[in-house]
Amino acid sequence: MYNFRTDLASERRELYKKANSLENEIDGIESQKEEINENIQIERVKITNENGEKAIGKPIGNYITIDIKKLKIAQDEDIQKSSEILSNELRSIIDTHIDKQGEILVVGLGNIYVTPDALGPKVINEIEVTRHIINYMPQYVKEGTREVSAISPGVLGTTGIETLEILKGIVDNIHPKLLIVIDALASRSIERISSTIQISDTGIVPGAGVGNKRAEISKGTLGIPVVAIGIPTVVETAVLVNDCLDLFITELQENAESNEYLNKLKEEDNYERIKDALLPKDYNLIVTPKEIDDLIENMSNIVASGINNAV
Repeated sequence: MYNFRTDLASERRELYKKANSLENEIDGIESQKEEINENIQIERVKITNENGEKAIGKPIGNYITIDIKKLKIAQDEDIQKSSEILSNELRSIIDTHIDKQGEILVVGLGNIYVTPDALGPKVINEIEVTRHIINYMPQYVKEGTREVSAISPGVLGTTGIETLEILKGIVDNIHPKLLIVIDALASRSIERISSTIQISDTGIVPGAGVGNKRAEISKGTLGIPVVAIGIPTVVETAVLVNDCLDLFITELQENAESNEYLNKLKEEDNYERIKDALLPKDYNLIVTPKEIDDLIENMSNIVASGINNAV
């Protein structure tokens, strides 16, 4: 299978089409784009059969990508609008899997002490949990309120326990009807770092985007639907160099006469070639922007607000 090195289904679709010179849609995949405004765009990718699943290496299901431009300087109204869009898309997916009263467990994956990986734990701190109030003080809860609980299980390196093992124990004891899992992702585009949200109903494989695969968290492993919310926070050095090379070639093409070699180089995906050059010296690092603290804060607010409104 093609080495995508990205968790985003929309990027995998684009990379597969480019690698195979496809103009039409991939067999087994449906997609559509919706432009909300000049800064926000939604792309919905649906994998419908095994051909689509095999092509881009993602399970059959729904993948919704919300792209938010200029998040570093986003105004309050754009952040609020992004949260509303996330809430609507998330609510729509949840409603296809459980009823309005189905209990939900929200899980924040990642390491609170590593900023690019702290998204999940930070979101958990802002989730409005209701399970304990409904169980112990029902008189203070509006009738029809959904039971919501939340957990940030940490990472294998600090707990010594696989996240899936922890979640199995929780699911077996409190019996939620659905999991919402939040995690940081890897991307193949520097533009998408902390400015893209992916929602999927197929679960998640923590660490897959950075080559550190952990046990899959999905309906197949836990027995209940798993909705994953992911945001890219890192890219590989090879991705960074490849994107910069594309920008450099574009500038050359705009300011010089046509050059066949440069045109050919621009059309190709040079990620593998660049990675091969970097790997022998261990230079293929994982990179994150210097503003990652502010970006994570913005994104955690958007995700937490979106989840609270949706559930």
